[in-house]
Amino acid sequence: MGGTKIAFAVGDAGGALRTRRRRPTAPSGRPEDDLARLLDDARQVVAEAGLSPADLAAVGITAPGPLDPDRGVVLSPPNLPGWHEVPVVARLRDALGIPVFLENDANAAALAEWHFGAGRGLSHLVYLTMSTGVGGGLILGGRLYRGVLASAGEVGHAPVEWEGEPCACGQRGCLEAYTGGAAWTRRLRAQAPAASRVVSLAGSRDAVRPEHVVAAAREGDAFALAELARWNDYVARGIVWLVMALAPEAVVLGTIATAAGDALSLDPIRAQVARHVWPHLARSLRILPAALGERLPYLAGLSVAIEGLRA
Repeated sequence: MGGTKIAFAVGDAGGALRTRRRRPTAPSGRPEDDLARLLDDARQVVAEAGLSPADLAAVGITAPGPLDPDRGVVLSPPNLPGWHEVPVVARLRDALGIPVFLENDANAAALAEWHFGAGRGLSHLVYLTMSTGVGGGLILGGRLYRGVLASAGEVGHAPVEWEGEPCACGQRGCLEAYTGGAAWTRRLRAQAPAASRVVSLAGSRDAVRPEHVVAAAREGDAFALAELARWNDYVARGIVWLVMALAPEAVVLGTIATAAGDALSLDPIRAQVARHVWPHLARSLRILPAALGERLPYLAGLSVAIEGLRA
């Protein structure tokens, strides 16, 4: 369940997807109505797979935070109007008669990359995604680590500049304020030169987005290359303190870094991190692009179900 779309899939423990679909979220402001529609869609997807709910081992749900996975409650996500203390797990479990598990979307993405993607076979993994904001998930010792109040992994709100740029969370200098898609988009629209290739690709300054920077950087545009270098530097700062604190085997990067690729983003980030962590940690660390692409939302839900049954 995302702010803009909901994805449904039926799959197995090996990651094979038998059926899948997605639709706009279109929240009504009435959680009971939204859940009723969600249940209808889920039943249809299960039927398309030639199954009934009774044939399923479990249902995994991913949703934007804040939420309480232990109670199975979605608390008050800003992009789901009217949703406040909604007992999603109890509602779906009662309707379907099978176990239901809930996890925030960043943790679920980390689980998916760990089970089926770039982190497969590792025991210590950090997953970071820089989409609208910056999300993170931690796999430590072969288990998802949630921390107190399921708040671990909020890497986007660790400061990379004291008293720096304002962040949507109310603090200043957060990693998200420099590398999150929404914050970067605002900066680009304020600073992109009218004559830059970035603006040309976007059609207008008000339409500029990070993907236009990546495309223009591939063409050698000076403004785009400088902006991407700045973005890479701040991503590396966030990774450095993660490496020193957690000593993971790998950091998996989604969205912008994956789209930019090795030469424009991943290699500069790797080099910067290697310069600022202890050499033995640098030698053992891999910084990898996320591997699941458009399958991620489906496999994230599947991974939540698998982990719920494993607990």
